[in-house]
Amino acid sequence: MNDKLNSDDLKKKIRFWAKELGFNAIGISDTKLQAQKKNYHDWLANNFHGEMGYLERHKEFKFHPEKLMEQTKTIIACRLDYLPMQENLLQMLKNKKQAYVSRYALGRDYHKVLKKKLKQLCLKIEAEDHNEVIKTRIFTDSAPVLEVGVAEKAGLGWRGKHTLLLNKNHGSWFFLGEIYINVKLPVDSATSNHCGSCSACIDICPTKAIIAPYKLDARRCISYLTIEHKTSIPLEFRKAIGNRIYGCDDCQIICPWNKYAKITKENDFHVRNNLHQLSLEDCFKFSEAEFKQFFSGSAIYRIGHERWLRNVAIGLGNAPKSHTILTLLKKRLPSTSALVQEHILWAIEQHK
Repeated sequence: MNDKLNSDDLKKKIRFWAKELGFNAIGISDTKLQAQKKNYHDWLANNFHGEMGYLERHKEFKFHPEKLMEQTKTIIACRLDYLPMQENLLQMLKNKKQAYVSRYALGRDYHKVLKKKLKQLCLKIEAEDHNEVIKTRIFTDSAPVLEVGVAEKAGLGWRGKHTLLLNKNHGSWFFLGEIYINVKLPVDSATSNHCGSCSACIDICPTKAIIAPYKLDARRCISYLTIEHKTSIPLEFRKAIGNRIYGCDDCQIICPWNKYAKITKENDFHVRNNLHQLSLEDCFKFSEAEFKQFFSGSAIYRIGHERWLRNVAIGLGNAPKSHTILTLLKKRLPSTSALVQEHILWAIEQHK
C-alpha cells in the first residue's frame, strides 16, 4: 500500500465509499499544520475561547496529528450537509414569540450520525489490507483536531471571515469529520479565498463577536453564550440574544455563498418534534423529565434543563409585553435554581 499506484486506487475507493455512505465530499490533507499554530496560540492568549478550557488543554495535539494516532501519514476530511429545509430565517428571527434554534440542532445529534458513518468508512478502508497494516482513527468534534484548518488543506473550502469553513458551491451549512490514517494518500489542493471585500457576517452579528475578519471572540458569540457558557449570561448581551435560545446562525444566514447551499439528504438531520415551530412559551413549560424525553438523541440534550430554562427566560424577556408571559415567568420563579431565577427576574423587569 506504499506505492503510488495503490495509494491512488485507495483514494478513489475512499471517495466512492464516502459517497455511498452519504458524505457530500471528502478531501485529503497532509499532516503539516504548523503554519496555523501562531494564530491559534494568539487567539488563546487573548482568552477569546472563554470557558472552553478543552481548547487550551492538549493544544499541541492539534498541530501534531501523530500525538493522537502514531504514524499518521494523511488526514481524510469529510463533509456532511445538514440544512434541513429552505426557510426565511431572518423573518423567523423577527418573530419574537417564536423560539429560534440553530439549524444544526433541529435533527439528531450530529456527533452520533457522523461517528457512525466515519466508523463504517474506516471498516471499508481497513478491510483493504488483510494484514491489518492500515490503521485509522476517527474524530467528530471530539478531540484536539484542527478541524477547519485540515478541511482547508484538504480542499473542502476556505475559512470565512466568520471563521467557519465556506465552499463556493455549497456554502457553510455542513458538518466536518476527520479520519487519521497511517497510509500516505495523494493530497488535494487547497482552494482560494472568495470572501473578497464582503463584510456581511461581521456587520450582522448581534453581539459584535466577529471583532475583525477571521477573528471571533467566543465570549461575545451567542452560540457560545447559549451552549458552552455554564453560568449567568452577561447583561450586555441579553437584549441582543433576542429569541435565539440555542445557538445562532446570523452569520451563515446572511452569507452570500449560502444561496448555493443544498438541502440535506440525510434523514437524521430532518426536523424532529416540530422544533422549528416551537413558541418560547411552550419551551418554558418543559419539566426536567419532559426536557430529557423531548431532546433525547438531540445535541440540545447536553446543555441540560437548567441552561435551557435560562436561555428561554431571556427569550421571553425579549418577547412582546404580555400578561400571559408574565404569569408564566412568575409561576416558574419559586421552583427553579438561583441561576434560572436571576434570568427570570430580568425577564420580568422587561415586561414592566
